[in-house]
Amino acid sequence: MKRRDFTKNIIAGTGLATLPTLAKSAEKANVASPQPVFKLKYAPHFGMFQNSAGKDEIDQLKFMHEMGFRALEDNGMMGRTPELQKKIGDTMAKLDMAMGVFVIDGGDNWKTSLTTGKQEFKDVFLNTCKKAVEVAKRCNAKYMTIVPGYFERNLPIGVQTGNVIDAFRRGAEIFEPHGLVMVMEPLSDNADLFLRNSDQSYMICKAVNSPSCKILFDMWHMQRNEGRMTQHMDWVWDEIAYFQIGDEPGRKEPTTGEVNYKFLFKHINEKAKATNRGEFILGMEHGNSIGGKEGEMKLIEAYRASDLA
Repeated sequence: MKRRDFTKNIIAGTGLATLPTLAKSAEKANVASPQPVFKLKYAPHFGMFQNSAGKDEIDQLKFMHEMGFRALEDNGMMGRTPELQKKIGDTMAKLDMAMGVFVIDGGDNWKTSLTTGKQEFKDVFLNTCKKAVEVAKRCNAKYMTIVPGYFERNLPIGVQTGNVIDAFRRGAEIFEPHGLVMVMEPLSDNADLFLRNSDQSYMICKAVNSPSCKILFDMWHMQRNEGRMTQHMDWVWDEIAYFQIGDEPGRKEPTTGEVNYKFLFKHINEKAKATNRGEFILGMEHGNSIGGKEGEMKLIEAYRASDLA
C-alpha cells in the first residue's frame, strides 16, 4: 500500500468521524495530509498500528509520523538485525523522530540474577550493556531499560540492594563515555520482582551516582504499586529520565481506565519547564483496547483527548 493511501483507507475502513483532521485528509483526493504534531513526545511501538500501516516497520514509522507522533520505542530492538536497526535509525532521523527505550536483556531479566551478587550474572549484564552501545549507535537511541531481576530470598535486602548498586555502577561506566542512559524500571508484574517502587529506585540512583543511571517511571506500574503519582514523581523527579504510559486496569491507552492522564501529562510538562529538564519521551507501553483499524483510531483519539490543551 502506498503511504499516501493509508489515512484514506483507515478512515474508510473504520467509519470513524471523530477525528476531524483525519476525515479532512481523507477528502483530499487520495492524499493524506500530515496530522497535527502532538504537543508531547509520545512514543508508540511497532505493532500498535500494523492494521493501518501494514507489518513493515518502516511503513509503520511513517504512519506514526503522519498521525503526529514524533518518537518511537522498541523493547525488542536488540533482537533485530543490525541492518534493520540502522534503517530504523536513519528513517527516524529523516522524519525528525526521537528513539525511546529499548530493553537490555541478556536473558536474566525475569529470574533471580543481579540481586545475588554472583559474577556469572554480572558478566552477562555487562556484556549485554556493551552490545547495547552498538545497537544505540545504529538506531540513534539514548535510553535503555534495565531491571535487576527477582529477589534472592537467602540474602538480606540490604545486601541484595548493594549487589544491584554494584552491577549498575559497572553498567554506568560502560555507558557514560557514550552519553547513554540506562533507566531502571520498577515493576508490578509479580511479587517476586526486586525493584518495585520509585523511592527504592531513587535510592539506587543516588548510590550509583552517575548521569548514565536514572529512573524509568512507568505510570501503569506505579499506579498499581504506589498510587499518588504526582507526589511520587515530585519526590524522585531529579532522577527520572523517561516515562511510560498505560491505563489501569487493563494496561491500555489513556481514557480506558482510572488514571487521569490529561492531568499527569500537564503535570509532567509544567514540572519539566519549571526545572529546565527539557522534553521527556513518553513511551506508549500498552495495548490497544479494541482490535483492528477501529481500535488504532480510537487509540489516536485517546491521545488527542489527553494531550495538552
